[in-house]
Amino acid sequence: MLRAVSAGVAGAVFGLGLVVSGMTDTTKVQGWLDVFGDWDPTLAFVMGGAIVPMAVAWRVAARRRVSVLGTALPRLGPQRLDPGLIWGSVLFGAGWALAGLCPGPALASLSFGGTGGLAFFAAMLVGMLAAAPFRAALRRAAAPT
Repeated sequence: MLRAVSAGVAGAVFGLGLVVSGMTDTTKVQGWLDVFGDWDPTLAFVMGGAIVPMAVAWRVAARRRVSVLGTALPRLGPQRLDPGLIWGSVLFGAGWALAGLCPGPALASLSFGGTGGLAFFAAMLVGMLAAAPFRAALRRAAAPT
């Protein structure tokens, strides 16, 4: 029960932060990405406000075996660049630039994002569901026969 409450509170604070910071405003996000046009640098503060505490949290977590709630903390996997990571990053960035939303802000904006927000969320879910079968088909196609 405590774990579910903690997750709910963390999600609510995260969502509120996304709304307050402007990350759910697609024009603000696209303005941040338009470095050669009408650039809006204000999201740099949002990113800095996320990166700094997360860097501290990773350092603290690296020294711990269990979370504050007593569950085991997962260890980091191998840190390597592979084609899946590179292509995933390219697709994520392209989608973020075109739509002005990424998964967190899309979820946070569901209640007020209108039909565009709902369409983005539906497309995101379809992409998430299609990813594993698509990867499997690519592996089968690339496998030597």
